[in-house]
Amino acid sequence: MEINEYKAITQAVLFSSGEPVELSRLAEVIELDEDTTERIADELMNEVNTGSGGLIIVRLDNCYQMSTKPAYAEYIRKALDIRRNMPLSQAAMEVLAIVAYNQPVTRAYIDQVRGVDCAAVIQGLVAKNLIEEKGRLELPGRPLLYGTTVDFLRCFGVSSLDELPPLPQSEEEMQETTLDEIIEDVEKAEIEQALTGDEKGMRDTG
Repeated sequence: MEINEYKAITQAVLFSSGEPVELSRLAEVIELDEDTTERIADELMNEVNTGSGGLIIVRLDNCYQMSTKPAYAEYIRKALDIRRNMPLSQAAMEVLAIVAYNQPVTRAYIDQVRGVDCAAVIQGLVAKNLIEEKGRLELPGRPLLYGTTVDFLRCFGVSSLDELPPLPQSEEEMQETTLDEIIEDVEKAEIEQALTGDEKGMRDTG
C-alpha cells in the first residue's frame, strides 16, 4: 500500500470519527507501527492545514482530530443556528488555571488556593468536559484528583500542556492579562464540537 493511500485512510477515519482518535488506534487501523503512523498523520495534518479548504487536523497530545477552521465559526453558527454559549465566569477561569498548571489536584487544593468553596465551579467545568477525574489521592478519604481534558487542549489551541504560556510573575502582570481571547477560543471550540456532532449524526443516519 502506498503512503498516499495510508493518508487517505487516516483522513477518512478522522472525518468519520467526529472525536479525537488516539495514535495507537490509528496505528492499529492502518496496521503500521506507531512511529510510521505518526509520521503519516503529521504529513497529512500539514497538507490539510496548509490547504484552502474549510477543515483542519489538530493534534491533542497523542490524539488527532479533524475540525473546522476557526475563521469559519461565524458561518457555521449561522448555518446550524447555534446560539453563542455563555462565556466562562471569572471563577471558572481561575479554577481552570489552577487545574491546568498544577494537575492533578484535589478539590481541597483548589478551595485553598481560591479561598472559597469551588465545588459548583468544578462540577460546571466537568460538565463542559474541560476537566475530568484523574483518579484518587492515596490519603485518608481518597479524595478525587482533577486534570484537564483533550477538549481543554482544543479549546485553548495547544497540542500539549507544555505549550501553555508561562504564568505571570507579578500581580500587575496578572491584572493586565485579559480573558477575551481565551473565552473566544472556548466558544469556537464548543461550536466546532456541536458541528462535529451534527456531522457524525448525519453520517450515522445516512
